[in-house]
Amino acid sequence: MTSTATTLKGQPLDKAVLESILRRRMFYTPSFEIYGGVGGLYDYGPPGCSLQANVIDAWRKHFILEEDMLEVDCTVLTPHEVLKTSGHVDKFADWMCKDPKNGEILRADHFVEAILEARLNGDKEARGQKVEDKEEDPKKKKKKAKTEAVKLDDAVVQEYQEVLARIDNYGGPELGELIKKYDLRNPATGLQPSEPVSFNLMFQTSIGPSSNYPGYLRPETAQGQFLNFAKLLEFNQSQMPFASASIGKSYRNEISPRAGLLRVREFLMAEIEHFVDPEGGKKHSRFHEVEDIELVLLDRDTQLSGKTQTKTVKVGQAVKEGLVDNETLGYFLARIHLFMQKIGVDLSKMRFRQHMANEMAHYACDCWDCELFTTSGWIECVGCADRSAYDLSVHAKKTGAPLVVRERREEPLVIEEWQIDIQRKKFGPLFKKDAKTVEAALEATSQEQREQLAKELSETGSISIEVAGVGDGKVQVPKESIAIEFRKRVENTREFVPNVIEPSFGIGRILYSLMEHSFWTRASEGGDEARGVLSFPPTVAPTKVLLVPLSSNPQFKPLLKQLSQRLRTAGISSRVDDSSASIGKRYSRNDELGTPLGITIDFQTVQDGSVTLRDRDSTSQVRADQEKIIDAIKSLVEGEKELVSD
Repeated sequence: MTSTATTLKGQPLDKAVLESILRRRMFYTPSFEIYGGVGGLYDYGPPGCSLQANVIDAWRKHFILEEDMLEVDCTVLTPHEVLKTSGHVDKFADWMCKDPKNGEILRADHFVEAILEARLNGDKEARGQKVEDKEEDPKKKKKKAKTEAVKLDDAVVQEYQEVLARIDNYGGPELGELIKKYDLRNPATGLQPSEPVSFNLMFQTSIGPSSNYPGYLRPETAQGQFLNFAKLLEFNQSQMPFASASIGKSYRNEISPRAGLLRVREFLMAEIEHFVDPEGGKKHSRFHEVEDIELVLLDRDTQLSGKTQTKTVKVGQAVKEGLVDNETLGYFLARIHLFMQKIGVDLSKMRFRQHMANEMAHYACDCWDCELFTTSGWIECVGCADRSAYDLSVHAKKTGAPLVVRERREEPLVIEEWQIDIQRKKFGPLFKKDAKTVEAALEATSQEQREQLAKELSETGSISIEVAGVGDGKVQVPKESIAIEFRKRVENTREFVPNVIEPSFGIGRILYSLMEHSFWTRASEGGDEARGVLSFPPTVAPTKVLLVPLSSNPQFKPLLKQLSQRLRTAGISSRVDDSSASIGKRYSRNDELGTPLGITIDFQTVQDGSVTLRDRDSTSQVRADQEKIIDAIKSLVEGEKELVSD
């Protein structure tokens, strides 16, 4: 497993060099840059848009088409009541603290992490070890935690490492204690920041011309999928299990956006909600197809012990041993692994890390993150959470909508239970406007409570029940308006709330990590260190083919036009570079764009129609007639072949 960031060929990765190429070639650029820019907001240029579109296309084929998922596109604007019910209004927050001198707002866990890492780097330097700093945006003037060459006691080093291993598990008060315990100070002022306070990450707005209908920009696409569950179930002919999927923008008002595309305020997500029957252990019908796939896992217990050692385990074994909770969760972890491999992620820089209890989202009962190693450390790019029945249950309780599945039982089920009968002609006039509230309180009672209430009704002629918001909180219900009896009933239909397994993909983080994993320079082959290469697989590369005429000879122009049209007809994106630069220079600058293939048109093309096909990574070339070349390119682009020599 990688410990320091390297290029695809194993060279030390200089983030500044890579980001210079990415911005110069307009993969992405800061939004509103001529106005000074806004932290955490970026625009994608032509190659960035194409790369993103190709990754999304691969994602849609790998998940939506392969798994027969139901795709939806839901609104970004979300009413306050929806996110209040889901728990996001109260719990979707990070911990922040403030510098008492300059007012700088710091995200508490990142602040603790940065200072302790700087001290550990200083210890390494004092011991004569090589230190690689995490690169930040070169345009930002912010003073970073300075690395001082100070040797620490071995026990202190171990203590710091254990804190960093558990950094995601600390709450606000614990982070405040760490700041005091280790005397952590803001490098910009030399002062300790204030006590951490909770900061909600959602962007608030008003829907409509008045401010009476508050809402938010959605923090995830999931809520729209949950609220459409009943309609999706009907669309799926009431068949279970099934999955919905959505691709769209989400918004989080990050406290301190940093590391370029890795922490932004507006980002593209691709989320899946797989609805499954909780009975039967959440098994998956296709689990046998993936059970032998090996995953690199960092489990919760290892992290709580202050360690970060991973283990490589077959997903079938991980589920069998209880390391991964169930087959459906394990199935999607394996499918995520295969998707990352397909789009070109370096698997030696990928792991699945299990969430610790304190960092778990309020809706989750288990969660694994697919993390990719970059110059900014391990970055969460996909979260795969078991949301149990949380979301459907809370929305159904709030709205009364039946977000449930009803299935006919193979054999009728006989149930003996205490049942409450409301005598509505007397119950309604007795409680008037509070009748529904009192009835709901009665229906919410357990079987044990009903047994006691039946006894009370028989002995006293009335029952007393607690009903919040009605009178003094206690209500007397006379026997004339209610009956409680022990009866048998036959149930031919089973009703249940599905559990949800949710893989959630942060597309921007995946794109940036993929750029780092694909980057290298020709210096690794004894060439020019300045010649950068992005070795994207042909399936996701922004442009598939570069068309290069040998010279500006007018004989080449009609051939270029004809070949370009043939590629377009075949659905293959291409780009012509007929500038006056040398062929080597033209290929080199398109290597920076990740273009995997190049076609040279020369005088032999004029004579017999044949062309030369160049492979980006090896620079090897083959010559053949255009029909064979185009067929070979189609095979490469569709992922059927891997090398030009094939």
